[in-house]
Amino acid sequence: MISIEDTQLPKGCFMVLLPKISDRRGNLAFGEGECHIPFPIKRVFWTYDIQDACMRGDHAHRTCEMVLFPIGGSFDIEIDDGARTVVLHMDDPSLGVYIPPLVWCRLGKFTPHAACISLASEEYRAEDYIHDYDEFMRLRNEDQESRNKD
Repeated sequence: MISIEDTQLPKGCFMVLLPKISDRRGNLAFGEGECHIPFPIKRVFWTYDIQDACMRGDHAHRTCEMVLFPIGGSFDIEIDDGARTVVLHMDDPSLGVYIPPLVWCRLGKFTPHAACISLASEEYRAEDYIHDYDEFMRLRNEDQESRNKD
């Protein structure tokens, strides 16, 4: 795993570089939970065949951690911790981004045949998703206030 300085990515986010094996046949990247991926993997899903100009994500999680990788084509990912927003162009299948809880995430600008694989720390629970940006900001502020008191 490689870490990019806090000044470059929103708080708690970092890049995840998977080991890659290359030979004349092509490339193979691999990752193991609690080794290359910073949590036990409880859920895997992928998005693909995204229509032109459509966004994916556009939410945050209350407790779930995620790592997202492009596994075909490319897309942009906007990550926002409520104080800082960064847009990353994702086009290397061995390089993903870790998204902690309470970080807003939007994916867009998918190229044709692009696909994103998402590794999650939790099984799907609808109540973990925050779909309203104002609610996200309220929860982020409450979380920061409680951390400042400790």
